[in-house]
Amino acid sequence: MAARKDTDKPEYRVEALAKGLRILSLFSEQRPTWRISDIAPAVGMPLPTVYRVVMTLTAEGYLDHLPNGDYRPGVKVLTLGTAALRSLDLVELATPRLQQLATATGETVNLAVLTGDRVLYLVRLRNSDLVTANIQVGSTLPAVHTSIGKLLLSHLDEDDLTSRVGEASFARQHGPNAKVSLDELRDELGKIRADGWAMQDEELAYGLRSVAAPVRNAQGAVVAGANLAVQSRDWSTQRIVRELKPLIHEACHDISALLGHREAAA
Repeated sequence: MAARKDTDKPEYRVEALAKGLRILSLFSEQRPTWRISDIAPAVGMPLPTVYRVVMTLTAEGYLDHLPNGDYRPGVKVLTLGTAALRSLDLVELATPRLQQLATATGETVNLAVLTGDRVLYLVRLRNSDLVTANIQVGSTLPAVHTSIGKLLLSHLDEDDLTSRVGEASFARQHGPNAKVSLDELRDELGKIRADGWAMQDEELAYGLRSVAAPVRNAQGAVVAGANLAVQSRDWSTQRIVRELKPLIHEACHDISALLGHREAAA
């Protein structure tokens, strides 16, 4: 009979930590937000215990408290998942094609997904001259101020959009042309969804522009976005639309095909 691992012994179990992990494991793509009153019966813990654990996780950055009273995973949870994200099929399949694009253009190329009201960077192939040179794989930025973020927000239904995006979403890092409210952003999101691409024009930072296109899975759902990010001094919005938009569209089309997506027959 195999020897029992030390980590299986009861004396090595930290019950408070186990409770926190059980709560964190509730959050999923299907249900990204929870209320404390719903967590308690789901994990079989008393409400006061759940309250204390959730408050601790929130204070430590593992949960975020939303204005509507719900909780969602915080940035620290996303950071912990960065290593795993690197090994996902999406990253493995997308990186060679994005590298081709970065080499061909000499510009910065990013791949990101939506998490809450932020975008999480999975791939970043950087031109060292870019303004936001401190962004790395695993970094997050406000979705409302980025081309990928706006693109991904445009594919949400109204309930999902309003549950993710609130006043605080617009109060974070931004540039001179940033939208300041969801009402102001809504019209643009409708156009982005119809057009199939998004631009960021000095909304994230002064001197930075980018253009993004969607990545779709085999079912046709938008699962990520990729963009080309450039210096405003070198690229007018008209030149970006003329020269870079077709390139990022083509790259995202190719990546989507690798994920099993097929365009519907005309």
